[in-house]
Amino acid sequence: MEKRLIELSVNGERHEVAVKDNDTLLEVLREKLGLIGTKEACGMGECGACTVLINGKPMLSCLILAPEAVGSEILTIEGLSRGDELDPIQDSFIQHGAVQCGFCTPGMILTAKELLAREKSPSEEQIREAISGNLCRCTGYVKIVESIRAAGRGGEHE
Repeated sequence: MEKRLIELSVNGERHEVAVKDNDTLLEVLREKLGLIGTKEACGMGECGACTVLINGKPMLSCLILAPEAVGSEILTIEGLSRGDELDPIQDSFIQHGAVQCGFCTPGMILTAKELLAREKSPSEEQIREAISGNLCRCTGYVKIVESIRAAGRGGEHE
């Protein structure tokens, strides 16, 4: 299959990449741009490990063809921190012990980022609904929910 050059805006930077029409955004992020924080797991849109924000909305990068993302603003987990300064949601996940194996963490954090952008102090029900498409096999979700609630309240500990 023939490749074509596309331009993607990822984490505030423009990237020209040669892609095939059937390359997923996940493949391009990981293999062509080296952004391996976006995890590859099920490949079928079932687990949420590959979640990125596209124009501020959580999207499953395994289900999006890279050419479809042209003209969009893509945010990966690598784009959240500023140098050594973590995003408050990342810090809250650490402070509340919400990171275990870490595989689901990037998708969870980006999903939480969007939730907190539209709902400053979400209820437990709102948090659980927002992260319902992100599977975690380690934590049982309690610490994840606590960390998102705390980040919404400005990082206070429970």
